[in-house]
Amino acid sequence: MKLIDAGFGNYVNRDRVVSVVSPESLPIRRLVQDAKNAGRLIDVSCGKKTKSVIITDSDHIICSAYEPEEIVKTVEE
Repeated sequence: MKLIDAGFGNYVNRDRVVSVVSPESLPIRRLVQDAKNAGRLIDVSCGKKTKSVIITDSDHIICSAYEPEEIVKTVEE
């Protein structure tokens, strides 16, 4: 199992990541809100501004304070 750093000492299984996106668009904000209402949202931003949203194959949504480019860089390693 390979892990990627989602920020502040939190890690995500690399094999479960479907996409890493910016939280700026309305569809992504709606996806985050729906996941929050359904109890599938994991916020690892530690109170910082959410700069990326990680979507997993288990329909969990992970909010991170890292830029999407930073997370993708760790996925490619």
